[in-house]
Amino acid sequence: MDITNKSRIHWACRRGMRELDIAIMPFFEYDFDALDDQDRQRFVRLLECDDPDLFNWLMNHGQPDDGEMRQIITII
Repeated sequence: MDITNKSRIHWACRRGMRELDIAIMPFFEYDFDALDDQDRQRFVRLLECDDPDLFNWLMNHGQPDDGEMRQIITII
């Protein structure tokens, strides 16, 4: 997904799981524009992950194996 296509990224942020929506949507709305391109790419890659994994990572029930995913989870 292109990091400059904000409407597609916004759509991808809508997960359908309330807990994820509460964590991801405000970050996208208020902080995404302040990220550098590398962190934006990490965020977009994060959105490609499965909901159960995202939920566990964002609720501090484990960490992704990928170091770049750990970085963006920490930022969120």
